[in-house]
Amino acid sequence: MKNILLPILCLLSSLSLGQTIPSKEIQIKLAVLAAPEDQRAGATVYGFDGTLLRKGTNQTICLGDDPNREGLSVSAYHKSAQPFMERGWALRKEGKNAQQIFEIREAEAKSGKLKLPDQGSVLHALTAEHPDVNWTTGEAKNTYTRSVVYIPWATSESTGLPLKPAGPGLPWIMDPGTHRAHIMINPAM
Repeated sequence: MKNILLPILCLLSSLSLGQTIPSKEIQIKLAVLAAPEDQRAGATVYGFDGTLLRKGTNQTICLGDDPNREGLSVSAYHKSAQPFMERGWALRKEGKNAQQIFEIREAEAKSGKLKLPDQGSVLHALTAEHPDVNWTTGEAKNTYTRSVVYIPWATSESTGLPLKPAGPGLPWIMDPGTHRAHIMINPAM
């Protein structure tokens, strides 16, 4: 009996307490929710780990939900940001933490090794609470979408944007002066 239970217990202990990984079709259906409606059908879709789920035909790339995190969190971004995203995936797989990833990408962007978008590049992030997602049908309700426009090296002085929101729903600049500088747009709830 002990010989049978040990492998089962090892398997169970290695599983995440998060939701199970949905089918490829459901992952795609949920991921494209972050994209503008007219770009969903042609979007390229990656799983949360960078695995290609669907090759697309337009400029939009969607990233699926990480089942190890509570709730739904998917994103859609312009293809010009793909080298930046892929570098982050590779560094995470190497075991780097968020600060290390930031520092490595910053140095690589400054040296020209990491190609960044030449002009503004948008990213939309859609979230929903776990109970508001039907993980079987790929439908979500009560979602919230925030958008960012990446503008590497931009500052408050170069854009006129404040360093924090001046009011609900108003844009502001985050990570100014870095490779990851971006305009935050958080719609009022």
